[in-house]
Amino acid sequence: MRIDKYLWSVRLFKTRSIATECCRKGHVKMDDKTCKPSKEVYINEVFSVRKNQINYKIQVLDVPESRVGAKIVDLYRKDITPKEEFEKTEMLKYSKDYYRKKGEGRPTKKDRRDIDDYYDTSSN
Repeated sequence: MRIDKYLWSVRLFKTRSIATECCRKGHVKMDDKTCKPSKEVYINEVFSVRKNQINYKIQVLDVPESRVGAKIVDLYRKDITPKEEFEKTEMLKYSKDYYRKKGEGRPTKKDRRDIDDYYDTSSN
């Protein structure tokens, strides 16, 4: 089975075209080499997928016939991602210095003044 189809069928990507695009961009690697979307996947191979700033390591346990349900995905793949990868994303969350949650809308007057003060002091 092609690697882009495998990534789609084990639900790492929502669509096959997104999986193909990630392969073309070099986000899917096997033995530290980028994979083309047409690369064949075999049992017990290990590859890494960069998704959402995390380098997932996936081991192929079996090759499904077609897209599988979310409950039985673990029969076909094993996630062997080190815990350090997930801890990096936690550190990224805390490193951001703004306090407003995403999607809360426009900046308040206080936020606007802080932004203006920052740009005024940084230009001098």
